[in-house]
Amino acid sequence: MPRSPRATQLIDPAAIRGRDRYHLMTSLVAPRPIGWISTRGADGVPNLAPYSFFAALSAAPMLVGVSVGMPRGALKDTGRNLRARDAFCVNVVTEELLSAMNETSASVPPEVDEFELAGLTLAESEVVDAPFVAEARAVLECRVRTEVDLGEAANAFFVGEVVGVRLDPSLEMEPDTSIVTPESLRPVGRLGGAAYMVADRIQRVQRPD
Repeated sequence: MPRSPRATQLIDPAAIRGRDRYHLMTSLVAPRPIGWISTRGADGVPNLAPYSFFAALSAAPMLVGVSVGMPRGALKDTGRNLRARDAFCVNVVTEELLSAMNETSASVPPEVDEFELAGLTLAESEVVDAPFVAEARAVLECRVRTEVDLGEAANAFFVGEVVGVRLDPSLEMEPDTSIVTPESLRPVGRLGGAAYMVADRIQRVQRPD
């Protein structure tokens, strides 16, 4: 006898409010990596903001993607800066930076420097035209490769190529690999609502041959 499916309630996304769609998406596609994106505007003002619609796309070449919202049809500062400079840094959010990262999620005018707002130190990339968080223990320095049209979505999707990786000497690697151990990195994942996850129980499962 076939078993009854556990997921018995079927929701039509087109039939619910946009806010409810957002809540469902962000609470079910979880945990999500946080793209803590640092950029510089055409006027030279630095910008730092977190995005949880962020993902690794490819390893060869190393590509990442970030979806930047367009509230009320206007692209956020990060998106405008990406178009202006074709460069950004991804600052990996770790446990000790969670509060500072949250501070940079505030909606502030473009002239506000989020590095100062959150009490963070700005450092300059040697590879791309973008700043990064000096306190971050891992940073991906990226050049914008392309912008992808998402149709009617109120988002702009940018694909960046990682052209430099910064790692703090305190980070440890799995033996004979370039795998940074989660125990040494302590990365933060985004859940639904105001919830975040820090990996405090690591379970390793070997893939089958």
